[in-house]
Amino acid sequence: MDERYDAKKIEEKWQKIWEDDKVYQVSEDPVKEKYYILEMFPYPSGKIHMGHVRNYSIGDVIARFKKMQGFNVLHPMGWDAFGLPAENAAIQNRSHPAKWTYENMDYMRTQLKKMGFSYDWSREIATCHPEYYRWEQLVFVKMFEKGLVYKKDSTVNWCNTCQTVLANEQVSGDGECWRCNAKVVDKSLEQWFFKITEYAEELLEFTHKLPGWPERVLSMQRNWIGKSTGAEIDFKIHGSDDVIKVFTTRPDTLFGATFMSLAPEHPMVSKLAFGTNQEAEVKAFVERMKGLDRIARTDDSREKEGVFTGGYAVNPVNGEKIPVYTANFVLMEYGTGAVMAVPAHDQRDFEFAGKYDIPIKVVIQPMGEKISWQTLEAAYTEAGLMDNSGDFNGMNSEEAKVAIIKDLEEKNAGKGTVNFRLRDWGISRQRYWGTPIPIIHCAKCGAVPVPESDLPVTLPEDIDFDAKALSPLAAIESFVNTICPSCQGPARRETDTMDTFVESSWYYARYASPRYDKGVLDRDKADYWLPVDQYIGGIEHAVMHLLYARFFHKVLRDMDLISGDEPFTNLLTQGMVCMESQQCPEHGWLSPDEVEGEKCIHCDKEIIKGRTEKMSKSKKNTVDPDHLINYYGADTARLFSLFAAPPEKDLEWSEAGVEGAYRFLNKVWRIVYERFNIIKDVTAYGGEAELDSDARKVRRKLHQTIKKVTQDLGDRFHFNTAISAVMELVNLMGQFETKTGTHKEVLREAIEVVVLLICPIVPHFSEELWELLGKEGSAVISPWPAFDPEAAAEDEITIVVQVNGKVRGKVVVAASSSEDEIKAAAMADEKVKRSLEGMSLRKVIVVPKKLVNIVVGN
Repeated sequence: MDERYDAKKIEEKWQKIWEDDKVYQVSEDPVKEKYYILEMFPYPSGKIHMGHVRNYSIGDVIARFKKMQGFNVLHPMGWDAFGLPAENAAIQNRSHPAKWTYENMDYMRTQLKKMGFSYDWSREIATCHPEYYRWEQLVFVKMFEKGLVYKKDSTVNWCNTCQTVLANEQVSGDGECWRCNAKVVDKSLEQWFFKITEYAEELLEFTHKLPGWPERVLSMQRNWIGKSTGAEIDFKIHGSDDVIKVFTTRPDTLFGATFMSLAPEHPMVSKLAFGTNQEAEVKAFVERMKGLDRIARTDDSREKEGVFTGGYAVNPVNGEKIPVYTANFVLMEYGTGAVMAVPAHDQRDFEFAGKYDIPIKVVIQPMGEKISWQTLEAAYTEAGLMDNSGDFNGMNSEEAKVAIIKDLEEKNAGKGTVNFRLRDWGISRQRYWGTPIPIIHCAKCGAVPVPESDLPVTLPEDIDFDAKALSPLAAIESFVNTICPSCQGPARRETDTMDTFVESSWYYARYASPRYDKGVLDRDKADYWLPVDQYIGGIEHAVMHLLYARFFHKVLRDMDLISGDEPFTNLLTQGMVCMESQQCPEHGWLSPDEVEGEKCIHCDKEIIKGRTEKMSKSKKNTVDPDHLINYYGADTARLFSLFAAPPEKDLEWSEAGVEGAYRFLNKVWRIVYERFNIIKDVTAYGGEAELDSDARKVRRKLHQTIKKVTQDLGDRFHFNTAISAVMELVNLMGQFETKTGTHKEVLREAIEVVVLLICPIVPHFSEELWELLGKEGSAVISPWPAFDPEAAAEDEITIVVQVNGKVRGKVVVAASSSEDEIKAAAMADEKVKRSLEGMSLRKVIVVPKKLVNIVVGN
């Protein structure tokens, strides 16, 4: 055995053995219980970062642990390979995005293999490969045939920097692009949509049937789906046959509606204003609103503003004529794009009415109190008793909701309905590097899906990224011009590509049969592996990827391609990797390599330390995993990322923490090296011989550690506390003197068990020690250590002694002591005796293995 722990040599050795022996390749085995673990696959941006190291180390520990427990483990990896960065790089470098993408995948694959992750690389997929997106196009066609895909003119979120459309979920709360942080603007385009709203009710319902998901994620999805129960009410336009439909959750306030607000994009705005004195002002307002993003328009802190359209609507319950405004805070995609405005009972309407001197009418009174519009300082939004509401006066407002809806339905002026905040998923993207939408446009036949036999529709390679067309594909005549599959006449191919979130919405299922060429999925394999048992990824995907994947799974289920209702049984959202940023007054943000002794290496000026935040290339507060691997080894990088914080919490980068992880591995190596000649020919303790107290102490700690690590890895994913428990055990082993033969056997047992306990965390290190110990087979496929309750039991226990509920002492007794023996020991304690002087004993309460409470009186 080498005296020095040589991480580089050991890791290269075992990575080659694992690859040559195909240790991690897996197939269906009906005899074994399956376990499918998956981390969100990466975009091939060029290099892995510490966020990848942490995320994939978490998944790898679970995969290895489950494999050692006897599960048939599927742990695949692939690439979310379409996307804007590749296209932008192609524009800058005058090269094809495929070249950039595949080169990055090759580099990152090498990095991931150096980390020793237990991926089944035979299942590797890349979403930019035709053998993958061919089946995505087929699913699109089937969705089109089922009415789950449609195209319409729409006001969309447009990013000028990325030159493409964004889904609502891809726009931040600040109105910025999720990818480049540029301000998002409105743009009118014809777009393709997936009817995710068809599944809104089920998506919402199943958020209550996912106990393995974090409540925070489920709550975010519920809020995004946004189910509201209320009424759809018809307001006729005065002097016209036109009707404006309004959705409201407060039909009880209908008698208090004193005006109506329309979104600037609402088609009735221009119609109402046409030919009136308000036409020019309305047109100017609408144009100004087009320049504002919708997120900013609806911000509660933004001033409410609008313009009278010149038209009036008629309140269906009292016949009152009310003015119709267009307002900045109403959005076309929410509800019907029209709001019944009740200023006495809605704060936003209250502010608007005050600004434009619109009447306010109180129709709900608080219980036991009378309010009037003259004394209102803010809208009254709570429940109460109906007032100024005709036949409904005096009724409880909650009961009135039902009664008013019934009245509207009898008059054919409205109906009870359910509304969702969720909107259909706009998937059109005006870019090249994405899955082509398999539709052909024919002047005679309309939109015609590409026949299955003609799939995949592949991306042309002769692309000119200097083309000025909205979509680069639109400039390639050989791609655009085609034949209609229905009438054989001339036609044009769709030039939009799909949102890249489509590819990531079903990749987890394709891993079950990645080379299957007869359909979307091999049903038998999919039924064996799905659903994913444990999914791991960032919280930032709560209402994008995770919601889309749930939708897609249900669509595939309804196409009878898979079973089950949900894709992921359990979800772990890991925290970010953070690091303190450092700035030089002259040279700006500095990387750790550009700082020496609190000074900038370029100018010797004192650095300014910023806050600890997410690692970012722009702020240079990043660490290259290659540096860690080359200097410390992959196992040290893995150990640090798992020990520094629980997986769901943010991890703060620390060079000292990395060095500490490296020292621990060297300590274990040194213990084995120093005791190697003592234990190499010894068999691990088997329980036959009698042990002295020192040996029992080590063995007790050993089996307590097995129990602790098993629980922490399997039930809670508390890797940090599992590692801490092993460290405590190793410290005790380092102090253990092998005086006798049984001592050597116990030490041998302890070393073998430690090697296996840390194997999921530091697999190369464990494999090398396992081989040095002369063990047959590989450590990574060895059975998980068995816990012995008898060995873990304490010889002695500490009992807390209370007098009238206050702690007065502690006594140490044999673990096997009877209740009477424990009472006697407690009463004999000197401190307790002093507390009992002059007192009369009433009773003694014994809580087994914990405490004795002596109750006394004067």
